[in-house]
Amino acid sequence: MGIIKQLFLPNQYVNSIYEIDFDKLQQLNIKGIITDLDNTLVGWDEAQPTPKVENWFKTLDEQGFKVTVVSNNNEQRVKSFCQNLKVDYIFKAQKPRGKALRRATEQMGIQKDEVVVIGDQMLTDVFGGNRHGLYTIMVVPVKNSDGFITKFNRLVERRLLKHFKRKGYIKWEES
Repeated sequence: MGIIKQLFLPNQYVNSIYEIDFDKLQQLNIKGIITDLDNTLVGWDEAQPTPKVENWFKTLDEQGFKVTVVSNNNEQRVKSFCQNLKVDYIFKAQKPRGKALRRATEQMGIQKDEVVVIGDQMLTDVFGGNRHGLYTIMVVPVKNSDGFITKFNRLVERRLLKHFKRKGYIKWEES
């Protein structure tokens, strides 16, 4: 079960992006953030960033983090969301495959040990990030509704989380 833990257990688990401790990330020498979009930043059915999300990005910028939104969604969705934030993005990322994560790291001009991946899905964001040696933070999904494939992923995630909790690998409580 060691390989399962290594691939699917995030480095951190938080209720939302707003609980992420940027000072702690800087202490870990994190300089770049790759964040998922749907159900991580806003609900999958919300077209634009909320004022709170805009402030979150502003704080990241003020603290000197480079940020790239990496989403499996289509260009129109991701571009429309990211344009006003003036943030780089990669669409149709095919996470957990690593091509988009490597590309985002290269575009930010930093090393992979200086990058955190933030997302709401263990089987795409966490698995993709862990598989490629990136620090990972899993957030509770913004919305409880998902598409068909994501619903399947959530079933697998719940089983993995229960296993990790039973083994004492996790220190957080599920919401």
